[in-house]
Amino acid sequence: MTVRLADTLTGEVRPLEPLEPGHVRVYTCGPTVYGPAHIGNFRSFLFADLLVRYLRYRGLRVTWAMNLTDIDDKIIRGAAAEGVSTGELADRYATRFLADASALGMTRPDVLPRATEHIPQIADLVARLRDAGHAYQTEDGSWFFRIASWPAYGRLARLDPEAMRVGERVESDEYGKDDVRDFALWKGPKPGEPSWDTPIGPGRPGWHIECSAMSMTHLGPSFDIHTGGVDLVFPHHEDEIAQSEAATGKPFVRTWMHCAHLRLGGEKMAKSKGNIERVADLLAAGVSPRALRYALISVHYRAPLNYTDESLPAAAAAVDRLDALLAALAAYREDRADDSTLPGLLSGVRAGFEAGLDDDLNISEALAALFEGVRELNRRLADRTLSTADAAHAATFLRELDAVLGVAAPPADELEPELAAMLEARAAARSARQWAESDRLRDELAERGIAVEDTRDGQRWRRTVASGG
Repeated sequence: MTVRLADTLTGEVRPLEPLEPGHVRVYTCGPTVYGPAHIGNFRSFLFADLLVRYLRYRGLRVTWAMNLTDIDDKIIRGAAAEGVSTGELADRYATRFLADASALGMTRPDVLPRATEHIPQIADLVARLRDAGHAYQTEDGSWFFRIASWPAYGRLARLDPEAMRVGERVESDEYGKDDVRDFALWKGPKPGEPSWDTPIGPGRPGWHIECSAMSMTHLGPSFDIHTGGVDLVFPHHEDEIAQSEAATGKPFVRTWMHCAHLRLGGEKMAKSKGNIERVADLLAAGVSPRALRYALISVHYRAPLNYTDESLPAAAAAVDRLDALLAALAAYREDRADDSTLPGLLSGVRAGFEAGLDDDLNISEALAALFEGVRELNRRLADRTLSTADAAHAATFLRELDAVLGVAAPPADELEPELAAMLEARAAARSARQWAESDRLRDELAERGIAVEDTRDGQRWRRTVASGG
């Protein structure tokens, strides 16, 4: 096995060699929970989910941490505008994020650290930077990282460290820092803002230091993979590297992986532009969460993804092809010798699927191999060249690959009891030649998102993607 991943820092595609053999530690920059995440955010989160799923499929142990930033300027402003506490606002949108993530089939990260739960670790990290001469305090009690003390600054973003900082969350004139390039580690207390008493003084953490403290707390001072959107390369990830390596004297991250933007109407999707689509709104409008997931993961993570009116119908059609094949395989019955060429077919599909994903998560190549297999299996079903055992074997195989993708409908034994009872009642009605009752149940099942077909193998059903399934 050789999984190769593109590293933003070096610009190289290199074999994955975990610091601890067989164990990959992954950190993902999660949401700042001041409002609902949009599907552009979720493209970045689902790319990390695809990575984690594939590494586990490949037999590696993975520890995945994704932070929730639950204190920052936007949360403070939002809470003040609503007249609620920052904790109440952050809890509301953290719950919303996790519900959206679950709806989209995102694996639950092993650790979901919150910034406000790591104040002692953050303060300790600032103190270590102070003691090493990399941090200084201003008159208002804030602490800043001194970029001039870290000559390697700018490697990730390939910047001249003498250049002005751009895109920072804190305005350059908001605090009395020594150099406009320096960034806030700890913000001194202000009236009406949350504040914590710590050994470095009262105040609250800066955005960048939160991720360094949380990632190192849960994954160690050095770990294997750090993921995020390409917009986080500078300043956020550049600052993480500087403060983390300055504090520990060790390399911070082995491989940096960044996801390109999702584009809507030809522009990057962003709250500031107002061109956003939120997960819950789309699902409430009847969009299938599995089709939405497919649309968001089906283009290579380093390529911009153009989200158009055709994106979801095309994704739904692909998911429906997979569902229809799984339903057909589950219903198929043929008393004949096993197909001696089936193992070779499935082995070839697996090889193509893995070759794609081994190559820096080339999902397009992996999907091409999968759907070539879907086409051939459908042909063999139509020709009745498979045995009943062959069909079961092929279905198990497809489920194994879908453990990486997470888009297929769940198997029959996970169907809701009420729907299962309706399917049994319809099968009984057909056996009794009660055609009107059979048709009524078929129509009712269709309204509930279950498509039923009658075949020579008996009743066959699948969840309809168009229904939101």
